[in-house]
Amino acid sequence: MAELTRIRRGSLVDTAIDSLRDAIQQEHWRVGERLPVEASLSEALGVSRNTVREAVRVLVHVGMLETRQGDGTYVRAVRDPGEALRRVARSRLRDQLEVRIMLEAEAAGLAAGRRTAGDLQRMTDALDQRARAGSNLAERVSHDERFHHAVVEAAHNPALLEMYRYFAQSVAETIERTEQDADLPEPSQEDHELLLAAIRQQNPERAVTLARALLAPSLAALEGRDTQ
Repeated sequence: MAELTRIRRGSLVDTAIDSLRDAIQQEHWRVGERLPVEASLSEALGVSRNTVREAVRVLVHVGMLETRQGDGTYVRAVRDPGEALRRVARSRLRDQLEVRIMLEAEAAGLAAGRRTAGDLQRMTDALDQRARAGSNLAERVSHDERFHHAVVEAAHNPALLEMYRYFAQSVAETIERTEQDADLPEPSQEDHELLLAAIRQQNPERAVTLARALLAPSLAALEGRDTQ
């Protein structure tokens, strides 16, 4: 069995999670491999079986482990998605914008070809409420997020939607920061309406171009800062 760090003080569950996560990331157990039984893990870590059970439950929840009824617990992934998201959150706004542009531009192109009447209604409602929010920043940001989520949903690509949902917190932060920072060009209501029109007209090429153009001025401004 892989050598685990025995737990001595502090939060037992948190430390057990860290120890198991580290062992998985160092590939002491590879993807698809079954973990030792609960009693063995408990002895190796020096904690109770209840503590091991809770640590495993958390790692199952984040997607690193998979419990198979009657067969044991298996490694599903060697990276903790939660930690990846925390690294994304710590990255520069420019980097976050680049990723957001890639996801939203691809989604806009797909949405132009696949959107339904219901999709168009959700996008339209979000933009109408964005316009009515006026100078109320919190409301405008909220409806802006709703619009972009509706565009991604209209792409009808479950994998892309899951990636976007995973990135949702950073998307929210980039929207808020571009709205608040006076030095960053704010995408206008008209810019959003033009994008919606391209999707409504089922013009994928124009939708992709407009989705990229929406945040291009903010990205250029941030790149200018980095070179100063």
